[in-house]
Amino acid sequence: MSVTASIEQKDGYAVVVFSGRITLGSSLSLAQAQIHSLIASGVLKVVFDLSGVEFVDSAGLGMLIYAYGSLRGKGGALRVCGVNPHVLSLLELTNMHTLLSIDGTREESLAALKA
Repeated sequence: MSVTASIEQKDGYAVVVFSGRITLGSSLSLAQAQIHSLIASGVLKVVFDLSGVEFVDSAGLGMLIYAYGSLRGKGGALRVCGVNPHVLSLLELTNMHTLLSIDGTREESLAALKA
């Protein structure tokens, strides 16, 4: 199963809801293009909801770092929520949990961005 990403925008914030497997392939390229377009359009506060994600590979990790770096470079912020234990262990193993702000729920992520 490939990844799908749907984007919800409201009041200068965006929530990107991922589902499936964030792995190398054309669906990841499409998701990356959507995220690049979102950031290019001026949205600087983004939540990645990973509650529907079952697996992330190195290409998926690269996409997370790209989004984090792009937003941070423009003075924005990225928060991640809904991370399952398997994906969280991967983020911890790669020390990405020290870069990414990880919340339990989408509501917590949105509240942190608005604070």
